Amino acid sequence: MSTRIEVNPELLAWARQRSGLAFDDIAHRFPMLAAWERGEQQPTLKQLESFAQATHTPVGFMFLPEPPVEMVPIPDYRTIGDAGVRQPSANLLDTIYQCQQRQDWYRDFAILNRERSVEYVGSLSAAAPVAAAADSIRIALGFDVENRGSSRTEALRILIGRAEALGFLVMVNGVVGSNTHRKLDPREFRGFALADPMAPLVFVNGADTKAAQIFTLLHELAHLWLGGTALDDVDLAERGWQDTERWCNQVAAEVLMPLAAIPGTLIPGEALPDTTERLSRKFKASTLAVLRRLYDAGALSWDGYRSAYGAELLRLTGLLQERRVSGGGNFYNTQPTRFGRRFTRAVITSTLEGHTLYRDALQLLSFKKVSTLNELATHLGIG
Repeated sequence: MSTRIEVNPELLAWARQRSGLAFDDIAHRFPMLAAWERGEQQPTLKQLESFAQATHTPVGFMFLPEPPVEMVPIPDYRTIGDAGVRQPSANLLDTIYQCQQRQDWYRDFAILNRERSVEYVGSLSAAAPVAAAADSIRIALGFDVENRGSSRTEALRILIGRAEALGFLVMVNGVVGSNTHRKLDPREFRGFALADPMAPLVFVNGADTKAAQIFTLLHELAHLWLGGTALDDVDLAERGWQDTERWCNQVAAEVLMPLAAIPGTLIPGEALPDTTERLSRKFKASTLAVLRRLYDAGALSWDGYRSAYGAELLRLTGLLQERRVSGGGNFYNTQPTRFGRRFTRAVITSTLEGHTLYRDALQLLSFKKVSTLNELATHLGIG
C-alpha cells in the first residue's frame, strides 16, 4: 500500500488559493481534494508532489506546520482603497523572482563587457517639479506626441525601443515565463521596476491593454529615474496615493499628455465618450488615463470623473476578457518582447560565444529545447 503523508489541511487550502485556480479545476485532477482539506484523508507522497506542482507551490512548503506568510520581495505600492495588497499570487511571485534572476545575470554580463552604467537611474528626486521631470524624461526617450506612430501598438513598440536604447531592460509579458497556462492578472498588478545602475529592469503586465501598457511603462521608468524599486497597480482612480506613487503617476501622465496641451484639445459640446476616445487616439493613451487628465485639467469634477472612470473600467474589463480567449501571435516574434530584445540578444550572444551554459540560457529564457534557442537566434540575426 502507498504511504500516506500527514499534512496540515490548512496548507492544502492555502496552496490552492495561492495558485489562483478554481477549486473545481484542481479537484478535477485530485478527486479527493475536498476530503484532504477536511482532514478526513491524507494524500500519498506522489499525490502531494503532483498537487504541489499543479498549484505552483514549493513541495517543501507542504511539510510546514502551518501556512507561511509570503511577502512580495520588493517595495509594494499597490493599493485597494487605502489598504496595501498583502497576499501575492504564485504567478506574481514567480514573475518577480524570474526577473530578479535575469537582472542578476545581465548585471554580470554588463560588467564583463564593460558596459557603462545607465546614467538616468537615480538622476531625479521626487522633489523635482513634475513638469520639469516629465520634460527631461520625454526628451531622453524622444517620445513627443508627433513621434509615437499611428497606433497604440506602434507607440508601445517605439517607447520600448527608445527605453532599451538608453540601457533599460524592458520585459512585457502576459504569462509566467513562457507558460501560456499561467496567465498574469492585471487586476493584481500592472508592472514593477527593479532598480540597478547596470541592469535597470521594467516588467509590464502584457495581459493589459496596449494603451495601459504604455502608461505603466512610463510609470515604472519614472521609478527608475528616481532610483527606486517598486511593484505597482497604477490605479488612476485613487486620490490617496503614497507620495512616490503620486509623483510617478503625475510624471507619467505629463510625459504622455502634457497638462498645458489639454485645454486646446477640447471641443465645446462634444460628448465625454467622444472626447475621451479622440484624445486617447491622439496621445496613444488609455481612455482611463485621458479621464484622469481631464480631471487634472479641471474639465471634470471628482464625482464626474469617478463615475466616468467606473463605467469605462467596466467596458475595458470586458474587452480584456475577450482578449484572453483569443489566440497569440508568432512565438519568435513575441518572445523577444516577453524578455526584452536587449536581454534576449545578450543571453543568446553570450551562449553562442561560450560564456553562458546552454542549461542556464534555457532557464533564463524559459525554453525547454536548445533548438528553440537556436531558431530564435536565427530569427534575430545572431550567430
